[in-house]
Amino acid sequence: MSETALDAERDAVLAALRPVVDGIAATFGPVCEAVLHDYREPERSVVAVAGSVTGRTVGGAMSEIGMRVLARGDEARDELNYVTRTDGGTLLKSSTMVLRDSTGAVFGALCINLDVTAVDRAHALLGALAGTAGIPADPPATTFADDIDAVVEAIVDAHPLRRGAGWAALDRDRRLELFRDLDGRGVFAVRRSVEHVAARLGISRASAYHYLSQARAVTDRADDPAGGHP
Repeated sequence: MSETALDAERDAVLAALRPVVDGIAATFGPVCEAVLHDYREPERSVVAVAGSVTGRTVGGAMSEIGMRVLARGDEARDELNYVTRTDGGTLLKSSTMVLRDSTGAVFGALCINLDVTAVDRAHALLGALAGTAGIPADPPATTFADDIDAVVEAIVDAHPLRRGAGWAALDRDRRLELFRDLDGRGVFAVRRSVEHVAARLGISRASAYHYLSQARAVTDRADDPAGGHP
């Protein structure tokens, strides 16, 4: 099937799911948000949204979760009922269901976010009254923003190597580890991301491209223990 035909097929799937987005949000009410993504344009992947849990709008960028799916490519799988929280502290129970065309290629996702903050507080209160309250696990924070640059910058700023020490304090291996991890999380799958990462780390664009190239070379060698030789 030609790429033009595949694009037409993908467009048809997205068009069919637009009313589903509205139906999901209407069914669960104001605590629910449904978002439809077209990963062919990561910087403005949101093509439909209903509800306002994360403040997403049509034309907005994918989140860190979307970048992770994008990085996994056709190996990506649905992620169901995971817990995360927004930068503002809203606790979410979310599901991300990948969309595939007839060749099996991933091209988008349907995401559902439920605001369970009130439920969590009620659970904690009931636990305290019953004397069974424990220390709740702190779910990871996820940046939801319409601007892809803000998402990239948040991932870089939150990285343990970035927070634990400045760039100058990292040796070569840890610098490569940082770039390898960012690459694995899909950061470099979006346009201009290398420039934004370089600016956030306070290094030149040339240095950023160098470390990315080296990190990918190390990953390729790890994936191919024979070194690519017969």
